[in-house]
Amino acid sequence: MSGMRTGTVLALGLLLSACGGQVATDQNAASSADEQAGPAKWNDRTRGQLRQAIDARAAHGLEHMNFDVPGGDDGATQAALRFAAALARGATDPIKLYEVYTVPRPSPDLKAGLAAALRSGDLTQWLNGLAPQDANYRRLSDAYVKLKQQPQDADVKIAGTGEAIKPGATDPRLPAITRELVILDYLTPDAAQGNSYTPQIADAVRRMQADYGMKPDGIIGSDALAILNMSNADRARAIAVAMERLRWLERTPPATRIDVNIAAARLSYWRDGKIVDSRKVVVGEPDAETPQLGSPIYRLVANPTWTVPRSIQEKELAKKGAAYLKANNMVWKDGWIVQQPGPKNSLGLVKFDMLNDHAIYLHDTPAKALFGLVQRQRSHGCVRVEDALGFAEMLAKDEGVSDAWHKARETGDEAFVKLPRQIPVRLLYQTVLFDDGGEPIVRNDPYGWDDRVGAALGFKAGKALRVQSGATDVGP
Repeated sequence: MSGMRTGTVLALGLLLSACGGQVATDQNAASSADEQAGPAKWNDRTRGQLRQAIDARAAHGLEHMNFDVPGGDDGATQAALRFAAALARGATDPIKLYEVYTVPRPSPDLKAGLAAALRSGDLTQWLNGLAPQDANYRRLSDAYVKLKQQPQDADVKIAGTGEAIKPGATDPRLPAITRELVILDYLTPDAAQGNSYTPQIADAVRRMQADYGMKPDGIIGSDALAILNMSNADRARAIAVAMERLRWLERTPPATRIDVNIAAARLSYWRDGKIVDSRKVVVGEPDAETPQLGSPIYRLVANPTWTVPRSIQEKELAKKGAAYLKANNMVWKDGWIVQQPGPKNSLGLVKFDMLNDHAIYLHDTPAKALFGLVQRQRSHGCVRVEDALGFAEMLAKDEGVSDAWHKARETGDEAFVKLPRQIPVRLLYQTVLFDDGGEPIVRNDPYGWDDRVGAALGFKAGKALRVQSGATDVGP
């Protein structure tokens, strides 16, 4: 078992939880009783409350969107419902932004909520309760407001001029460089050595250069500095996108679930409302993205077979001969290439079967070296789990099927162990994490998915930190 990690990785699970919030449905539930008090009407007080709330929308990263309140009750109602929807479900629709998005979303009765708020004469309380109420959403909001208050020339950037920095040199830019390398997960905090360009820092730079398609020579020139430099405007945009993604999520997710952050390639296992495990995963490469799904695990598969998808069969196996198939324990069956169980199987020794129409699931892998990479967008779309056997053992124990799981494994053949209850899985995408001090830090955007959300929120195109990677094997 990979065990728990602290700092930004642990904060990942907390960020994606969106727990502690309560979409203001208590008022909605009582709205039918309130109807007896007569029709809801606007007055100067409630109109003022609506305008005040809209004027303060920068706290949610929504200041680039228009929520004008026209004259008349109908116009005020439509403006209120539109702003309320932006807070309660997001100002954008992920189903329209992405080809696939099936993560459960909030669905409050906003019309009933507005009517109840108008009757009580307190729109402020209702609107304030619609956005996520958890501490991390507030941290994002506070960080966003703080960044927006900075002067345009207040960016603290690593100087891009001057000579390139070579390993072994000393340079006053190195503290800022090492800080960014720590944020991007290429360097551990204890490895920063003031102004000295140590071999450990040089190794981190080489890994970063390789991931971003540069010559991995360890020389910090203009191209490397371009990756490490991020303006306050870019940070603010990323944080606004992070808040929007949290607004898409249901406020009270299942207490027992598995969250996968595709952007960070990390898994968090929640049990009864607490994170009990966090580990690395490998997800889809940029041309074979892992989709944002809500899809439960319903069974464990021991010693799985793998039926090779047509896309992989045609692109990567079409030119392989019989010797390759035999060496990798593959056979033709009913017109499909099927890999038999065993240590060479691309699914490894366990598959976590999920219910969805996209053939996406969690699984083991024989390609263990990929978990040692910083950027782990290397698969054909499915999610490969670090120490998958250890994770399967954990789930089997927690679900009371350890004996059945052990017997299934011992057969050496493909065998299925149905879970007594399905475990919800959310495949999410979040490029902002938190450091040990609770401050938001912006990570890379491997799929460039922040762009479309930022544009829909009215932001200008920003600088996305993206990697260049390719699947290193034929596995899913």
